[in-house]
Amino acid sequence: MQTVVLKFYVSEKQHHQGELLYEWLLRLAQRLEFPGGSAFRAIAGFGKHGRLHEETFFELAGELAVAVEFILDAQRADRLLAAVAAEKLKLHYVRYAVDAGTTGE
Repeated sequence: MQTVVLKFYVSEKQHHQGELLYEWLLRLAQRLEFPGGSAFRAIAGFGKHGRLHEETFFELAGELAVAVEFILDAQRADRLLAAVAAEKLKLHYVRYAVDAGTTGE
């Protein structure tokens, strides 16, 4: 069974169905009975517009990226991508094969 990382990049202020998009993605994965997922907030970055955003006192809230990451088998990754597409969401993502396991076993 191939293990993959599926990572979505969203804005921390994006919403879908009345909740923050990163939270919605995590709840969707829970409903699909995935083993887990995590959301990571950026401290700095820039996107296609080239404007640098940093976490400072003066930075406007909600402009930084959140990476929502899942480590799962390829079939579950396909199911999650299909569920996102069914919602007509246009999200940036990366997917790549990884070796995953637990130490000490």
